[in-house]
Amino acid sequence: MPLLPPDETGLARAADHLHDGGLVAFPTETVYGLGGDATSPTAVAAIFEAKARPTFNPLIVHVRDLAAAEVLGTFDAAARSVAESFWPGPLSIVVPRQVNGAVCDLACAGGETVALRVPAHPVAQSLLKKTGLPLAAPSANPSGRLSPTTAQHVAEGFPGSDIVIVNGGPCPIGLESTVVACTGDGSLRLLRNGAVSREELAERAGAVDDETEPQGDNLPSPGMLARHYAPRIPLRLHADTAEPDEALLAFGPDVPAGAATTRNLSATGDLKEAAANLFAMLHELEQSSARCIAVMSVPEDGLGRAINDRLRRGAAASVCPTDDLA
Repeated sequence: MPLLPPDETGLARAADHLHDGGLVAFPTETVYGLGGDATSPTAVAAIFEAKARPTFNPLIVHVRDLAAAEVLGTFDAAARSVAESFWPGPLSIVVPRQVNGAVCDLACAGGETVALRVPAHPVAQSLLKKTGLPLAAPSANPSGRLSPTTAQHVAEGFPGSDIVIVNGGPCPIGLESTVVACTGDGSLRLLRNGAVSREELAERAGAVDDETEPQGDNLPSPGMLARHYAPRIPLRLHADTAEPDEALLAFGPDVPAGAATTRNLSATGDLKEAAANLFAMLHELEQSSARCIAVMSVPEDGLGRAINDRLRRGAAASVCPTDDLA
């Protein structure tokens, strides 16, 4: 698996690989994305195959700027306003697809909308400029597993593959983009909590309607599956104690003793710091010999909503074994 530096030579090699239909993992400000040419059904199919991702789960398409996004999607006044407020940055916008738009059907899961984002990360921007392509880029991890925030996480997720990785260091935000829908009626609907908080959206874009669970047969946005973002060992949420055979994901200054190993998302209770540490610390704890990961409670406000969303989906259908279980 080639690991390239984020310099001119490395980015040129990555761009060539994308033009040849290959896949490139690259850093964004949120998490590493697994990129392929969004106009190529073959390249997009390779993304779904590599991730073992259900084809009804659409992909976010990354573009250089709002002008490039408007070639692919139809932006009403509300969509354009929110794009101008948050792009480039960690917000994805679902809009109606342009008639004869270049994004292939598979990237949109056959639906009538497309999810678009303009990333702020300089490596992602450089790669988009070099390729001149819209890049479909879900998180660079096997479907349902923890999102990657370092190049090493990507390499561990796809051992032995021919995916090219541009090593841009740790992702500064460490939590996926927020997804909103602007589908032509002037409203703004929240589809996925993420790096832009609901409060920030409301402050800068006005009223926000909630729709954070799938409606009907097709998913309008990534990140809406009931079980997602899961570590290899079970999660036990809302823990206020820790056992000797558990790993502890702590939050805040008051941390229970007794765990086999502990990581603290933020000793000061800072939600921005906690979001940046979430996936990196879960990656570390899942590699321990613990039977499960006990997770302390995180406030349900601001970025805490997105953190708790990832934890709830990661814990869905998992059982942390206890001595009381037969």
